[in-house]
Amino acid sequence: MTAKHDKDSTGVYVTLPELVRLQAQATGFSFLPRQPVHSLLAGRHASRLRGRGLDFEELRQYQPGDDIRTMDWLATRRTGHPYVRVYTEEKERPVLLLVDQRLSMFFGSRYCMKSVTAAHAAALAAWRVVASGDRVGALVFDDHEIREIRPQRSRKTVMRILRAIVDHNRRLGVDRGIEPRPDRLDQVMRQAARLGGHGFLICVISDFSGLDDATLHWARRILRHNDLLLVPIYDPLAKRLPDKGALVVSDGNLQIRLDSQDRRWERRFPEFLEGRLRVLKDALEAMGVPILPVDTSGPVAEQVRSNLGWVPGRQAHAGRVVLRGSR
Repeated sequence: MTAKHDKDSTGVYVTLPELVRLQAQATGFSFLPRQPVHSLLAGRHASRLRGRGLDFEELRQYQPGDDIRTMDWLATRRTGHPYVRVYTEEKERPVLLLVDQRLSMFFGSRYCMKSVTAAHAAALAAWRVVASGDRVGALVFDDHEIREIRPQRSRKTVMRILRAIVDHNRRLGVDRGIEPRPDRLDQVMRQAARLGGHGFLICVISDFSGLDDATLHWARRILRHNDLLLVPIYDPLAKRLPDKGALVVSDGNLQIRLDSQDRRWERRFPEFLEGRLRVLKDALEAMGVPILPVDTSGPVAEQVRSNLGWVPGRQAHAGRVVLRGSR
């Protein structure tokens, strides 16, 4: 790896201070029901209302049928035309994070390991959700166990999630006798279906190692009463091999040396690595599930903002993305 993302981190393992500092970067995107038009989550929201009252939407000219009680008399007097204030009921967007820290995530060729990238994505999401006034919980898992943090609306809960992530992350290593559990993903999805209940956004942050028909079954179960967002974590090598030189690939037990100049591997190896992402995309697009790929080649916050809210000329405000100035 050629770069460091935080003064406390080598990119191989994550630290609690760096995850805490990501709170300052958790802006410019939102998981709330109302989304910018270009957002991956636009038009995808649960219908259950929490009763947070009315949220001011806009000021517009009176139309026949509008409730006279919503008249804005100040604007009406100022403009000489009748204006009304439009409100909408604000909807809850509790979020459950599924954070993968299995051995398959302990890989990275550039900026950091997939496991570290996943930790950053989860931290950004947790900080953003709490800042928006909603509940956040998590299922942090590795090949050994699944750690459950019940959804709550507090900084204390975020810190519990971050500590669980760091704890699982620090256990990783190819020489620590870890037995890979590809079936763990399905177990976590099943547990999420039970824990989520109704009206949640369930966000799966993983490399999706072990993806199979059971994974898709639980995805469909979750979608009956919740929204689902998949965040595939991948390394740039999944797209393209290095231009030259040897590449040693290992699953923790066996390893193979590949010549990147061999045209057979140049063609087949990226195809093999991309296969999981392609299957995931093809299978879930039909279900209407948004997919937000995040790679290990750079800061996660920039990648998330480009897909979940931020565009030039917009700014984050109160957990939403709004246009500068008036409508």
